[in-house]
Amino acid sequence: MGFLLFIIQDLPSAAQPVAEKLTLLDFAIKGGWVMIPIMLLSLVAAYIFIERYFVIRRASREDINFMNRIKDYIHDGKVDAAMALCKSTDSPSARMIEKGISRLGRPLQDISTAIENVGKLEISKLERGFPTLATITGAEPMLGFLGTVIGMVQSFYAMAQAGNNIDVSMMSGGIYTALITTVAGLIVGILGYFAYNTLVVRVERVVFSLEATNTEFLDILNEPLKTGR
Repeated sequence: MGFLLFIIQDLPSAAQPVAEKLTLLDFAIKGGWVMIPIMLLSLVAAYIFIERYFVIRRASREDINFMNRIKDYIHDGKVDAAMALCKSTDSPSARMIEKGISRLGRPLQDISTAIENVGKLEISKLERGFPTLATITGAEPMLGFLGTVIGMVQSFYAMAQAGNNIDVSMMSGGIYTALITTVAGLIVGILGYFAYNTLVVRVERVVFSLEATNTEFLDILNEPLKTGR
């Protein structure tokens, strides 16, 4: 909506015969009732983005010494210490390794499967709210176009009622609704699109990190067998 104010205020003076300064609220009101769902959904989208951004950012932080300590504990046979370290570390990779340690003694394939299942659950938790954000991103422009149609209907209705006494001011309300809702819907949709893809990229980085952790842990389990030969 800030872009909308900039666009309108930047118009040539010839297009502004009335020196009336309108606030953001004034423009929103002139956009009609369609602006209500547009603004409400934009607030929901902003909340999802901010909340998910910090959750994913926290999940992507890893202790560089975590796997080294796990390796030392496993090689020394200190399984309980390794399990305690995982429980005291709040990260997706730690919960994956904890599941793997709890499966020690079983076939390596079973351990790998258990770790992968936990990893999928962790990624699913990180992607919570993504479908809602994607839906809002796609729905906002359509709501804007709905406002456009409503505004044009209002304009033509005013023209039909006026008959031969057509005045530009009669159509101004409909035109305001048509233009303002379109711009608002497109702005929110574009920002939501960038926000959604930003979160997707950050989740993909977490996925790569978890895959690397899984591979490293399985290598650690194989090392004692190799050294024992």
